[in-house]
Amino acid sequence: MEIFQTLYTLRPRTRGFHLITDEITAALPEIRDLKTGICQVFIQHTSASLSINENADPTVRMDFEMFFSKIVPENDPAYVHDYEGADDMPAHLKASLLGCSVSIPIHNGKFALGTWQGIYFCEHRNDGGARKLVITAWGAG
Repeated sequence: MEIFQTLYTLRPRTRGFHLITDEITAALPEIRDLKTGICQVFIQHTSASLSINENADPTVRMDFEMFFSKIVPENDPAYVHDYEGADDMPAHLKASLLGCSVSIPIHNGKFALGTWQGIYFCEHRNDGGARKLVITAWGAG
């Protein structure tokens, strides 16, 4: 079994859902050395998340942002945690709903994602800044 790991920093992005599949692949090129395996991508933040979904039509990512903004609105007077602004607590809730990691099977040195699947970086803050990822792949070469 081989294990590869890298720490990778995403550049700051606007609030929304962003495809990062190609960045992940480029950040850990050793994936191509694995015949079979798993890649886990973990985000080290509590106000951003990761997901796997539609990679072709950008309107899907727009609809994701619209939906999550509707179900977890800003400026809810019931929020107690608002030290960092109106988007702070909603960002934590959205991150908990979506999760902090994704796992992708590796087959013949490539991600075994479906035809229309990609890895989303979900930025829930208006100004989240650079975000840190831990990318770990393991398997047989």
